[in-house]
Amino acid sequence: MIKILLVDDHVLIRKGLSLILSHYQDITVEGEANDGREAIQQAYQTKPHVILMDVSIPNGLDGFIATKEIKKNLPDTKVIMLTMHNEITYIQKAIEVEADGYILKNSQGGELYEAIQSVYSGRRYYEVGLPQEQIEKLYKKKGKKNADILSIREQEVLRLTILGYTNLQIADKLFISYKTVENHKANIMKKLNLKSKAELIQYGITNNFIT
Repeated sequence: MIKILLVDDHVLIRKGLSLILSHYQDITVEGEANDGREAIQQAYQTKPHVILMDVSIPNGLDGFIATKEIKKNLPDTKVIMLTMHNEITYIQKAIEVEADGYILKNSQGGELYEAIQSVYSGRRYYEVGLPQEQIEKLYKKKGKKNADILSIREQEVLRLTILGYTNLQIADKLFISYKTVENHKANIMKKLNLKSKAELIQYGITNNFIT
C-alpha cells in the first residue's frame, strides 16, 4: 500500500482528495494536515510514502518551506506539489526544494493517481503544460540561485528586504542611494521572474537568504 499524507488548509479539498484516492486499492490516506507546521509533524509521525502538498498553506510555513524541511529529514518521502499555479516561478521553486512532482488542482483523478505512482516509483512527475525540455532546463538551473544569478550586492538587498528594512534603511545600511536600492530590487525581480514584493520575500525565505 502507498501511504499518503494530504496537506491543504481547506477541509473540503482534503475530503475530496481522500474520496478520489479511496477508489484505488493500492493507496491509503494515513493523515491530513492543515498547514506547514502540522504537515512536518504529521510527516514525522506517519512516515508517508507520498505527500500531496498544497503550495499556499497559511501560518508562516508555506508548501515550499514545509517540503524543504521534510525532504531534508525524510529524503525517501516523495512530495507532490498540488496547486492552482502553473507560473514558471512556482515550478522553479518546487524544483529548488526538491519536490518530486507538481500537478494542478484542475487535473483529473487519473492524472493524480499517475503522479503518485510515478513519484513512488522514483520518477519525476511535472505535468504543468510546459515542454519537457523547458522542465529539464529548470532542473539544470537548480542551485545557481546565488552567485550565478544574483550579484553580492543584490543578495544583500534581498536579505535586508526579507528582514523588513525599508528602501531608505537599506540605502543607509549599505551606504548607497535610495535610487540604487530601487534599481537593485528591479534587477532582482527581473532576474528571478518575480512579479511582486510578496513573491520576492517568499523566494528569499525559501532559498535561505535570511541566514
